[in-house]
Amino acid sequence: MTETQERRAAVVTGSTRGIGREIARELAAAGMNVVVNSSSEKSLPAAEALAAEIAGQFGMEAVAVAANVADEAETGALIAAATDAFGRVDVLVNNAGITRDGLAARMSDEDFDAVIDINLKGTFHCCRAAAKVMMKQRWGRIINMSSVVGVYGNAGQVNYAASKAGVIGMTKTLAKELARRNITANAVAPGFIATDMTDALSEAQKEAIVGRIGSGRLGEPADIAHLVRFLASDEASYITGQVICVDGGMSL
Repeated sequence: MTETQERRAAVVTGSTRGIGREIARELAAAGMNVVVNSSSEKSLPAAEALAAEIAGQFGMEAVAVAANVADEAETGALIAAATDAFGRVDVLVNNAGITRDGLAARMSDEDFDAVIDINLKGTFHCCRAAAKVMMKQRWGRIINMSSVVGVYGNAGQVNYAASKAGVIGMTKTLAKELARRNITANAVAPGFIATDMTDALSEAQKEAIVGRIGSGRLGEPADIAHLVRFLASDEASYITGQVICVDGGMSL
């Protein structure tokens, strides 16, 4: 077995920017090879740039793969890219997600379906494909990105809240199904994190949000990535089926 095959390998969906990008870097810093995922060929150059950065800064191998997780065939190719490159899939982080906000009474079927297809069904596609590899290995870590919105709801985000609540139910079910194979499944529920999404908010909106957060600040992508790194490690082997809020105390 080569050194590359001995290293653990992680697949991080939606990893060209924000939280996903930081998670990919964090897992590489922990000594893992990484599959960096963009949602389309258009954003593949950003994935390729991150893969090169991981190789240069951390000395890990990384491959960039364009795949829309809502498409079952593309998801299969994404997981296959990991096994082709590294011979294994040890860690799956389902981070890809979108929003199409609006009040429930006015929301179109198209906006509802688009969010469910990426956030919920896309997570299922990835989990199903990766679990088959992990079961053969008898080791794996599945880490699904939910949201505090999926735990508590949020006006104007009925589709997003439904998708993220569904991710929680999926995660708990996977934890029960896979525990005997030494595979854990956990959900991370971020609060308001400083990313492109929050950059679009006005200063007044940001101030109102920060006023609800006990720690008095927006979170950083690194706050999420540090938890993911732990959940992906051997030290987290007895933690499964959990939903961990990373929100600075907002939900207390």
